[in-house]
Amino acid sequence: MEPSTPADIAERLGATGYLCDDALATVTFLALKMQRPLLLEGEPGTGKTALAEAIAESMDLPLVRLQCYEGIDATQALYDWDFPRQILHLRALEAAGTGDGGVGSVEETEKSLYDARFLLARPVLRALQESPAVLLVDEVDRADDEFEAFLLEVLSTYQVSIPELGTVRAATPPIVVLTSNRTRELHDALKRRCLYHWIDHPGLEREVEIVRSRAPEVSAELARQVVAVVQDLRGRGDLQKPPGVAETLDWARALTYLGTAEIDLAAASATLGALVKYREDADRVRHALDQMLRA
Repeated sequence: MEPSTPADIAERLGATGYLCDDALATVTFLALKMQRPLLLEGEPGTGKTALAEAIAESMDLPLVRLQCYEGIDATQALYDWDFPRQILHLRALEAAGTGDGGVGSVEETEKSLYDARFLLARPVLRALQESPAVLLVDEVDRADDEFEAFLLEVLSTYQVSIPELGTVRAATPPIVVLTSNRTRELHDALKRRCLYHWIDHPGLEREVEIVRSRAPEVSAELARQVVAVVQDLRGRGDLQKPPGVAETLDWARALTYLGTAEIDLAAASATLGALVKYREDADRVRHALDQMLRA
């Protein structure tokens, strides 16, 4: 059953551990009601991918993920043919044939090679076939212009054409979530097709709520200390990759598993691998932590 109000979708997402503000709950609700793709932009680690996962979980729908990358094309998104199985099938036909050509005509043999059983459905085709489903197109900004044009066509009709088999249409349009880290600007045509929302890093209180919800083993006091440190680090602006919410959760869990009740320099330094991913960032964070903990 679909959510009836933005508050309803917020409650359902909250039940999965995903806490969202009113604005995000509203645009998500509207995307569901209007059957429009939802385009989420924001810094890495702000919960864009996690929202699609939470939507699927909250509505008990399959999640189909298409991870974009430089050079991806329609084949990787749509379908391919199972070449090894086609070869085995061809050999089986040859083995079963008789001297008078019992394997059938060339046309019939070729047609049998492109039967649906040899079709390898990639994420976009799978989502159309399995819908209702959630299709997550992750990091669409890493793909090129041609792939954007392909996506726009599919999202306009929710159907694809397979020359050997015909047209595949989604009986129910899938719920589509596209994410972008804004490494490049997406084209206006794709943006117009979507409902748009920019996701910021959460404020202190909301991030504490997220940590307490997603990592209940972390004490309230440690959660607040961890979030306060992370928020301070994000505000400094000198890190190559500021920690996202996922890193906040990892760091809080790591400190908890070491039995840390309050952050100290030794425990913080030992667990920095959960928080930052660059050597230069680790050095800067150690220096910042030393200053913060001495204050």
